[in-house]
Amino acid sequence: MKKEDKSAIIEQIKDELGQYQHFYLTNIEGLNAQKTSELRRACFKNEIKLMVVKNTLLHKALEQMNADEQLYSGLKGNTALMLCNTGNAPAKLIKEFLDKDKKNKDAKPQLKAAYVEETVYVGAEQLNFLTSIKSKNELIADLIALLQSPAKNVVSALQSGGNTIHGLLKTLGDKEN
Repeated sequence: MKKEDKSAIIEQIKDELGQYQHFYLTNIEGLNAQKTSELRRACFKNEIKLMVVKNTLLHKALEQMNADEQLYSGLKGNTALMLCNTGNAPAKLIKEFLDKDKKNKDAKPQLKAAYVEETVYVGAEQLNFLTSIKSKNELIADLIALLQSPAKNVVSALQSGGNTIHGLLKTLGDKEN
């Protein structure tokens, strides 16, 4: 491959990485055509972009982007990039695929490393943790729900108390007649 071609591919990888907030480095080596197609369809359905890249080109793209050096440990063997804007979506997809093939201890895809919510996670043992990570939007929604809960309780207490006082006053008013 010519140097110009490599430079163009590195730029393309950098552009793709720049378009997404999170990415996963996975190993999909050894998947047959059927499972690969199934994985690609599932990625498309979950708004995850799947790219198979050469490690050296991805390494250079990450270097140019000043990425965390811990990610480089995941650049061994066959590497596929899973790019997305929802931090836990690829982890859930990988876990779903692994759960389908529980009998095979070398089931694919395997997590190598991930960059999620501005943190680097290395190793397949991080998969369970990554599935439970909430996205920024999910955390904001939880926070809003927590903040609204006391206000809703106060409003409902006032409304029910108002009905009680109204009923009491009406009863007292009717008694005097």
